[in-house]
Amino acid sequence: MLCSILHNRGVYPEESFVKKYGLPLLLSQDEGVKTFIANLNAQLSEWLEAGKLQRIVLVIMSKATNEVLEKWNFSIETDKEVVEKEVSREKSIFDVLAYTDMDVAVPFTWTECEQKLIANPQMVKLHSFDTKIHKVENLVSYKNDEWDEQ
Repeated sequence: MLCSILHNRGVYPEESFVKKYGLPLLLSQDEGVKTFIANLNAQLSEWLEAGKLQRIVLVIMSKATNEVLEKWNFSIETDKEVVEKEVSREKSIFDVLAYTDMDVAVPFTWTECEQKLIANPQMVKLHSFDTKIHKVENLVSYKNDEWDEQ
């Protein structure tokens, strides 16, 4: 998200971002930015896992005057009960599923697979956004262990 904001707001030049698979993934190639983001992620992860992070604010300022041009606020609420239980993390792997029109050919580096289902999922609808070209709606589904215990 941070790289997307930095790119879209022109904080770094277009050539600072890499394109992969013919798509702008908006990953910075600038070593200083990469180091900053790695350090930021490490610290934020520590605070998140401890349940101590309440808000993150990204401030975009004029380079010439330091005038604040934009502020991006990300409020965070932590379920203290879950943090206190010190939930053990199961080792995980991931897969990416792409749902396309029926007439799209599957590239030879991809394989077709069945959908992945979660038994008794808990679902949370996230904020959608519109780029004037695409509308993106976000939904996260996760296994609700509380239901397994009943």
